[in-house]
Amino acid sequence: MEPIIGIDLGTTNSEVAFVTDGQVTVICESDNGIVPSCVGLNGDGAVIVGTEARNQAVAAPERTVMSIKRKMGTNEQVALGDHRFTPREISAFILKALRERAQRHIGKPVNKAVITVPAYFTDTQRQATREAGEIAGLEVVRIINEPTAAALAYESNNPENRRILVYDLGGGTFDVSIVRIEEAVVEVLSSTGDNRLGGDDFDRRIVGHLLEHLKKETKGTLKETPQLLARLKMAAEKAKITLSTAPFAMVEEDHLCRSDDRDVHLGMELDRETFEAMIEPDLRRTMEAVNRALKDAQMLPSAIDDIILVGGSTRIPMIERMLEEKFNKQPRSHIDPDLCVAMGAGIQAAREMGLEGSGVLVDITPYTFGTSAIGEIDGVPTATMFVPLIRRNTKLPATRSELFYTVQDHQKAVDVRVYQGEHPEAEDNVRLGNYIFELTPAPAGSEIILQFDLDLNGILKIRALEKKSGKTIDATIENAISRFSDDQLTETRHRIAELWSPAADSTLDDDLTEASMEEIPETYAALFHRAETLLADLDEDNRNEIVDLMEDIREALRENRTADAEALRSELDDALFYLEG
Repeated sequence: MEPIIGIDLGTTNSEVAFVTDGQVTVICESDNGIVPSCVGLNGDGAVIVGTEARNQAVAAPERTVMSIKRKMGTNEQVALGDHRFTPREISAFILKALRERAQRHIGKPVNKAVITVPAYFTDTQRQATREAGEIAGLEVVRIINEPTAAALAYESNNPENRRILVYDLGGGTFDVSIVRIEEAVVEVLSSTGDNRLGGDDFDRRIVGHLLEHLKKETKGTLKETPQLLARLKMAAEKAKITLSTAPFAMVEEDHLCRSDDRDVHLGMELDRETFEAMIEPDLRRTMEAVNRALKDAQMLPSAIDDIILVGGSTRIPMIERMLEEKFNKQPRSHIDPDLCVAMGAGIQAAREMGLEGSGVLVDITPYTFGTSAIGEIDGVPTATMFVPLIRRNTKLPATRSELFYTVQDHQKAVDVRVYQGEHPEAEDNVRLGNYIFELTPAPAGSEIILQFDLDLNGILKIRALEKKSGKTIDATIENAISRFSDDQLTETRHRIAELWSPAADSTLDDDLTEASMEEIPETYAALFHRAETLLADLDEDNRNEIVDLMEDIREALRENRTADAEALRSELDDALFYLEG
């Protein structure tokens, strides 16, 4: 039987799961199965993925990309060293690393996967995710929503009939869904969320707080370099995690940079109360989404039997307090919030393999899809009135058609515009594309049937039919990300393969690379090579100290502060001597 894996392609972290002997397992390799969604280039120009890439982010931010998921569905290119990649290509590197991890675990080739996406991902973002899988050599047999996957993970352990609310707050996106489980049928009743809200935003708020403190300390002379911001982001994330279990977090970073010819160090205490005040407006937005989901499902809070917490950011204590206050029950997180989506994807993958025949998954669309037409909005004539075809919260798959009429005699063509959203003015929604439909000459009022098909993956297909002639649409899409042709896919796969490192998902540290060594004189190269060799075996504190010293030396050399560089060189040499002993 050909294996199918389940993948949670997350903003901050990603995981891959597989069902063996009826048990779903998140695949681990000398780790807890959590692979940072981070891609970098090493000194040889090969791609590194995961922990190794994340570890070099401070030393080489220009050769490291993080949180690419927020750019999915756009054609915006990101720089990775001297190369430029689209978000789907960066995501393909992550998927390729997860695929190879799964192949080592299963012991046979893996060519198919179920991939999860945020419930509020647009059609364009879902298409981009599918294409990322194709670039990575995976046939994406199913795309399912992250909250739905989480519900599957919980349902497998507790098949009782109940209604649950899934609160999913990850690194870059937020979703809330209400799911009904009855007789092994998992049915999504409503879903809403925000594709631009997550733990990354909380990190940025802490970074802003730290920068404000540093600017006061340096009397406004601080320069915001990429290296400085990368180190502050890492410190902010660490503080955020600490504040989930402790009332205070010490934020300490030595040798952050130089200002007015002196070293700048950071040492300050951040308390949970201050942090929660920073993010309270964001968390209030999530509760507004909870209210929308309840309204869409036509439920009162008392009708919810369980609340499931999904995503690492749900460990923030304030979230549990807000939910408990509203629902008068304690949320559940007995399945690791970081892993339950991947586990649900693994369960769905097993069902796609035919290993579980009893369970049924019924998903919905979180958006309304429609077109524009001449009409009225609040009594005012308009040429762009939104006409819904498939409404939000419709069960998938869904097919809907609508009848339209031409407005002129011998009309040559019609511009079929496809939108996604809820606003009565079509142009205030997200335009997915334009289809130019050439018509057969006929009198005004000729009938055109427009059909929308939304499949189980949330992928939309459009078809237009000229009723009298039987002619169907042959259109070119604009303003939306285009599908890869076979030639484009082959070319992109080849480009990705050329940069791929056999050890791309290694967990060894490699913060110092040949590229960074080129920035220093040959007399420092041997010392830096000693540091490079030692980094992989150090604990976090010692490792950070060595990375800080190396960065300080590079900065001193760039600024021609020879005396400072020599003093730091001596300090690094002493530190290495102590650690090597």
